[in-house]
Amino acid sequence: MPEVESGAARIHYEVSGQGPALVLAHGAGGNCLSWWQQVPFFAQQYTVVTFEHRCFGRSQCPQESFHPRHFVTDLLAVLDAEGIERAALVCQSLGGWTGLPTALQHPERVRCLVLAGTPGGLFTPKVREAAAPVAAGAGREGIRGNLALAPDYPRRRPDMAHLYDAISALNTGFEPGLLRSLIDADSRIEPGQLEGYAVPTLILSGECDQIFPPEALREVAGQIPGAELVSFPGIGHSTYFEDPEGFNARVLEFVSRHA
Repeated sequence: MPEVESGAARIHYEVSGQGPALVLAHGAGGNCLSWWQQVPFFAQQYTVVTFEHRCFGRSQCPQESFHPRHFVTDLLAVLDAEGIERAALVCQSLGGWTGLPTALQHPERVRCLVLAGTPGGLFTPKVREAAAPVAAGAGREGIRGNLALAPDYPRRRPDMAHLYDAISALNTGFEPGLLRSLIDADSRIEPGQLEGYAVPTLILSGECDQIFPPEALREVAGQIPGAELVSFPGIGHSTYFEDPEGFNARVLEFVSRHA
């Protein structure tokens, strides 16, 4: 499996399929394995790149070097290692802190951006309201299925909820308290920074999201120029995991228009 050096980190990544590049950036409960319902689907038409954020999964990094400020550099290191000039970015939760900053700082590398269950570091009033208690709670316990899925999902699908937690448990190098760095001042994007932003952007929101509720992501969509917003009824924070068919279809339609 390929790895690339990025500062103090060695970033693990995987490549499947052929065609235009599509990158999947996992959330704080995930790693490359999280995308098991997406990689085979998209690899039929795209070169699909999954990677593990520093300290997650098989990516190696001292915990003192974990911070979202490094995420853009890490992603560019992966793209450069594979000779990928431009890619569609699909980002879940924590992964949004990679995707939106990359689109802002390096729009020439991003064909389009999908933000799933994430403000991407954009701090609007409702995101601020939601982020502080989530960062505190997740900093104690990490992101597990009881928070990252719809409230009734573990009862309806105990097998899948167990799988979610089993995938999350593979992140043995990540200390949950590090999630508090997501609300640091230098991890935030303020709405004024989006002036002139022109990367096509789609926001996917679960109506039962317990981390970033629909009203927060609607506010985010209203601040990102040209952003489209799609809501998933009855779905929680992890649309990619809870409704893979709906997630894949929406992402494919959007990416196909821009890739």
